Amino acid sequence: MTSVLRAAWLIARKDLRVEARNREIAYTTLFFAMACVLVFAFAFVVEGQPLADAAAGILWVAVTFSGTLALGRAFERERQSETLRALLLAPVERAAVYLGKLFSLLVLMIGVETITVPVIGVLFGAPLWRAPWLLASLVAAGTIGFAGVGTLFAAMLVRAQSRDVLLPVLLYPIVVPVIIAGVRGTAAIFAAEPDFAVAQSWLAMLIFFDAVFVTLALWVFGPVMSE
Repeated sequence: MTSVLRAAWLIARKDLRVEARNREIAYTTLFFAMACVLVFAFAFVVEGQPLADAAAGILWVAVTFSGTLALGRAFERERQSETLRALLLAPVERAAVYLGKLFSLLVLMIGVETITVPVIGVLFGAPLWRAPWLLASLVAAGTIGFAGVGTLFAAMLVRAQSRDVLLPVLLYPIVVPVIIAGVRGTAAIFAAEPDFAVAQSWLAMLIFFDAVFVTLALWVFGPVMSE
């Protein structure tokens, strides 16, 4: 297990170093997330007053759409340079490749969310500091569940010509429970009369989804990439 985690860290560090040099995916993902937030702000904020539960919904729309864009580029460098086969032939378990890619995507998505969430708080008047640790846990757990499934599908579709179209078509039906749990938990925090017990129950459900999705992805990743 230690060797798998070490190899996963090396793969993630490689991706993060490359991204730190050109920042291509980070800038594109952040721009797309901010564009989503601004468009919805003009639509759902009337005379300075946002619609009920709008902030929670917009937050998760931004996470989902920007995350999909990042997932679509997760294996793009390996595909363009024809190094994916070399990566899979490396003397490490396939699970290390999955975990490395998942970790680098999580770092990227969480980095984008640290900028996007405060902007949503300002534009929609969302009480971000009412329960910051609970809100951060909900966003983190939802991001892990979304990226856990998305990394698997991004790897499966890396050689497909219509991968950018197929990825959301295949991914969204699977991650609907994660998105619903994230929206309802966040809405319970942002409500005029917050219900932290409800938010905690949705967080527990998200953690359960994370465990199931990541475990299944680890189990399936090796056979899928051997095809």
